[in-house]
Amino acid sequence: MNNVKLAKIWDSLHSSYWFLPTIFALIAIALASTMLWLDVQGYYGFIEEWDWMYNVGTDGAREVLSAVASSTIGVAGTAFSITIVALQLASSNFGPRLLRNFMQDTGNQIVLGTFIGTFIYSLLILRTIRGDGDNFDRFVPQLSVTVGLLLAIASIGVLIYFIHHASTIIQVSHVISDTSKELDRAIDRLFPEKLGRGAPQPQTGMADIPADFDDNTYGVKAKGSGYLQAIDNEELMKLACKQDLILRLNYQPGQFVIKGNEWIVVYPRKSVTRKILKKLDNTLILGTERTEQQDIEFPIEQLVEIALRALSPSLNDPFTAIRCIDRLSAGLSHLAQRDFPSPYRYNQGGNLRVIAKSVTFVGILDTAFNQIRQNGKSDVAVTIRLLEAIATVARYTPTQKERATLWHHAEMIRHDSQQAISTESDKQDIEEKYKVVKKALER
Repeated sequence: MNNVKLAKIWDSLHSSYWFLPTIFALIAIALASTMLWLDVQGYYGFIEEWDWMYNVGTDGAREVLSAVASSTIGVAGTAFSITIVALQLASSNFGPRLLRNFMQDTGNQIVLGTFIGTFIYSLLILRTIRGDGDNFDRFVPQLSVTVGLLLAIASIGVLIYFIHHASTIIQVSHVISDTSKELDRAIDRLFPEKLGRGAPQPQTGMADIPADFDDNTYGVKAKGSGYLQAIDNEELMKLACKQDLILRLNYQPGQFVIKGNEWIVVYPRKSVTRKILKKLDNTLILGTERTEQQDIEFPIEQLVEIALRALSPSLNDPFTAIRCIDRLSAGLSHLAQRDFPSPYRYNQGGNLRVIAKSVTFVGILDTAFNQIRQNGKSDVAVTIRLLEAIATVARYTPTQKERATLWHHAEMIRHDSQQAISTESDKQDIEEKYKVVKKALER
């Protein structure tokens, strides 16, 4: 199984509330079996020498383990309820697309796993206690009960952590910060080469496309509908090289693919076989929602969504929108220093093999600024911060095409604000900031 599909599987497991608790439950079963074996063998080692053993009778052991089991499963239910409430608050305040970030929170999964594991361990040990008083068949696993008490104490510590953690993750500053970190990780993963440091590509452009390309291709239709989450680019390149093909992608990760649409075309048409079509289908990963695995615009749009909700009349929270703009400027400054790969992919022999549909820095700028500008044009503070963000990104943008796009956005921000804002002093403040942006772009 290739890395792309493994990453998709891990992403699905990491976004679930059952995977880690299941692992903890299995660990609890293994721990209970080990402790019972040690109790049967009568080997306690330094625990017995240091008098750490919890020596109780059968009734006491049953009461202790029953209390631990009942309390931990009760707290687990409460923790789960609090988590659901936090998800509802996140969905209403930050947008349903931010739920994925909360589902991926490892802290909540560990908390639930700890309580469930302690509950299962206590039940498994409880069922082995037998006999009353001085009964000959009496068996009290003293070491196992002692470990159960230690797990109960650990659960108390986890509960304290959960109370703090649950009140922290729903704070808007924490949500924005986490989304910004996810954007930085996506940039480092998808654009690893810095400007001027990537391997030079001797051939780029449409000159290497055969003259009969459009008339001699076979369109591969998608077998299902959904968001394109990832493409196995390595497998596509291997297939194209092995079969002497040229493949052109019609979609990029993050776009919605409709069943029956041509998601890729193959040249030449005569080389297409059922085996090749099957392999091509296996390189396409569709899902019900977008992910950041190969979609750099997804975390950007999450920040934009938080900003748009903050600017809505129901919330009217420009300070949150300003925080999102600050994070967007940091992410775009980071991205501006990276080398965007060419959509034309060649093999080692210099033959064109894959034509990808790649994102551009210009398109990402449109994604980051357009909607915030349109919804925040009547807010002076938001407008000024947008212009400051453009000035910041301009310091890290060396190419003329991208700087021209920044200039275009600055012009639109200025134009829209002049139309929406009536106070002359506010207009003057925006004009002064516009001049700063102009100077930064001309430098």
